[in-house]
Amino acid sequence: MSEASYLDFLSSSSLKREEISNSKKYKDMEVMSFKRYKSALSLELKFNWELDEARLGPIFQQRRSLRKYSDKPLLIEDIAFMLWASQGITAKAGKHFFRTVPSAGALYPFETYVQVNNVSGLKPGLYHFDVINFALEYINDQAKSEELAHCCLEQKFINDAGAVFLWTGVPSRNLSKYGERGFRYLLLDIGHVCQNLLIGAEAKGCGGCPIAAFFDAELNSFLAVDGEHEFALYAAAVGKKLPKAETTPQDE
Repeated sequence: MSEASYLDFLSSSSLKREEISNSKKYKDMEVMSFKRYKSALSLELKFNWELDEARLGPIFQQRRSLRKYSDKPLLIEDIAFMLWASQGITAKAGKHFFRTVPSAGALYPFETYVQVNNVSGLKPGLYHFDVINFALEYINDQAKSEELAHCCLEQKFINDAGAVFLWTGVPSRNLSKYGERGFRYLLLDIGHVCQNLLIGAEAKGCGGCPIAAFFDAELNSFLAVDGEHEFALYAAAVGKKLPKAETTPQDE
């Protein structure tokens, strides 16, 4: 995909504050959440929750999008585990560093940032994740959760989260090898990253909520990226869970 092509896609799919009320929606399309072949032979699957292989079962079972958080701070160890679960290096082969998530060609065409709001042992502000050294780089002490929430359509739960993980896309890493197909791989790859983060959060007694609704230019500015060679792509708020008596069911 040429630079002009992916920039056209980004522009046409971007949310703009002055145009949000007129954004195009395809309301006449049929919407179904699953597909079935009614005439096919159906084989019921059995699952043994007692098997050691199923020890991750409760974590997957309990994962829900969480928008209400305890005011108890996250621990720096929680952040470290979530970063490892979503981006940790697990092996090296030649010049490639393999991580906990798959990526086309092991190119990993994205960067991870963390807006720290309430984390024990970390000053509030915006950090960048240094994958190779497994470290956080403190890059903006003026970044505020209120400003981030403003960029993300005023979603107030962002203010209450202990931290917000933000991912940017760097398409040149993929386009140089895969051409136009590489932009699709970038979008697929970032889904793997966010899912691993949410599973890692659940394993640490936390909860999170993915965020795809944001004003693109505003979030790019918040992250101090140019919006072309590197651009905001996805985010997830994370916090400690409320006591069960204070929680309400979620459907995501």
